Amino acid sequence: MRYIILFLLLLAGQVQAQSPLLKKVLQDTRPAILERAGWALQQMPLTITAFSCDRSAGGKHDFYSEGDYWWPNPASADSPYVQRDGQSNPDNFVKHREVMIRFSRVMGALAAGYVATKDKTYLQHALVHARAWFEDEATRMNPGLLYAQAIKGRATGRGIGIIDTIQLLEVVQALRVMEKAGVIPPADLVAFKSWFTAYLNWMTTHPYGKDEMNAKNNHGTCWVMQVAAFAQFTGNREWTNFCINRYKTVLLPAQMAEDGSFPLELRRTKPYGYSLFNLDAMSTICQLLSDKKNNLWQYTAEQRNIGKGIAFLYPYVKDKSTWPYPKDVMYWSEWPVAQPFLLFGAAAFNNMDYYRLWLMLNHDPQVDEVLRNLPVRNPVIYL
Repeated sequence: MRYIILFLLLLAGQVQAQSPLLKKVLQDTRPAILERAGWALQQMPLTITAFSCDRSAGGKHDFYSEGDYWWPNPASADSPYVQRDGQSNPDNFVKHREVMIRFSRVMGALAAGYVATKDKTYLQHALVHARAWFEDEATRMNPGLLYAQAIKGRATGRGIGIIDTIQLLEVVQALRVMEKAGVIPPADLVAFKSWFTAYLNWMTTHPYGKDEMNAKNNHGTCWVMQVAAFAQFTGNREWTNFCINRYKTVLLPAQMAEDGSFPLELRRTKPYGYSLFNLDAMSTICQLLSDKKNNLWQYTAEQRNIGKGIAFLYPYVKDKSTWPYPKDVMYWSEWPVAQPFLLFGAAAFNNMDYYRLWLMLNHDPQVDEVLRNLPVRNPVIYL
């Protein structure tokens, strides 16, 4: 009788079948998962309200960051900043981004710890962090991004700053794991979903959000990735369907060349890192949104598909010395790490070469530049 009920629930879409690869991933990486989860259990909540910058036009609860590639004008200290593409200014304010990355790492590690052990202690601790960020009046973050990627003398915030909240991807996926495990009290669940509903509404209606949606490179990809994740958590089918269509009709045909490369990323001063980043984001979209009706892993538009994208970059991840394009101006030696597109691709295409390469790469990078461009650090919570 139990198996009949399970079968009926699967047909109704109420039980999600595990990836066949998940058992092997958990077996091969269990010690590392538990080590990160143990670290996360020791962390206490810390939100953006603990840090401030007098250059921010927002308030205590508003996320603020400054554009990475903008520097003081050598002609005059009082002049607006000037751009140096690909070269991060170490004096710009990034504390809010750093603390959000920490939040993401904690939530992802705790959710992965639960997936590996079924010990709800991990999720109970994640609940404390989520309350601090989304619910507690003294420490919560406002659900909007008016002051991200500001530029001194030029802008108090920009749509391009929405890419900073890719760090919430692992957070919202952890919340989905927690909801399914039944550890979020009803009042908290309402508060969390209300926060993401408000942020989703801001991302899809504010001019900054619309600008980012229409970006033609990795920024447009990351907008879809975020909206897809937030829409799934809040049960917003309209925006989930929009993201499926956006991937099919805009992202894939407009960003990928027929050989699987991303020409807009290859033109940048960090072509290798940006290519990895964009492929990770597109693969995550496929992982989040694919179902029996819309298998984005198999979808082809104008002879372009995600399989080609992975096949194009795989040799250069396996042996970076064969990369035929210019080296990145910064952080060339920090890439690649355990890129999620390898694991997601291994599961989607039953390709153990992808899996073996993913397994041997660095699963716990500590370099800030890598962390900010690697929002999926615990892929087991997506499988």
